[in-house]
Amino acid sequence: MTSIVQGFSKSLAMTVLSEIGDKTFFAAAILAMRHPRKLVLLGCLAALIVMTILSAVVGWAAPNLISRKWTHHITTLLFFGFGLWSLWDAFMENGEAEELAEVEAKLDADWKANPGTVKGGNKADDDSKKERRPFLTQFFSPIFLKAFSITFFGEWGDKSQLATIGLAADENPFGVVLGGILGQAVCTTAAVLGGKSLASQISEKIVALSGGVLFIVFGIQSLLSTES
Repeated sequence: MTSIVQGFSKSLAMTVLSEIGDKTFFAAAILAMRHPRKLVLLGCLAALIVMTILSAVVGWAAPNLISRKWTHHITTLLFFGFGLWSLWDAFMENGEAEELAEVEAKLDADWKANPGTVKGGNKADDDSKKERRPFLTQFFSPIFLKAFSITFFGEWGDKSQLATIGLAADENPFGVVLGGILGQAVCTTAAVLGGKSLASQISEKIVALSGGVLFIVFGIQSLLSTES
């Protein structure tokens, strides 16, 4: 039970500090401004849950493919590497602004290429139409699929995904999945309900510094457990 709680708490803290101000955070926020929030939230959350479970499975299987000693060393290096990466980001002045600009440019290009996509002005009409549709058919709507695909592929190979794999290789995978899903749900809900305004009120330096310190603490703890 202790190992589950430890994996849960580590995964929850890591996910929240990694995802706030991330590309997928801004993507969810911008999509929610132009499309029905419910579909955007469901699409983004579904992608993040699938990604978290896949990452945890890979991390759980890793010790069966490579010796546990090596997976532990790799995980320790990952934690230190991500910690230094986050601390570096903390001192990059335009880190979050560049992420936001990149996501906005990418989504704007997509909307220009598909002018028939629902825009913010039609949100109320679209909401009423969606409510009249059967619930399950909403999962196959273009908006849901767009939110899912943008989030899934945006998260693939990201720092938080690799950290989840490393964490699941070193901690209880079930606890890592639960903590990761809860953390993703909190961040995605915040992004959909008001991500851009929320991000503007939170200091990106504080978030990046906190994440960097957290990863380094995980690395030190992992290093000490290796020596003991």
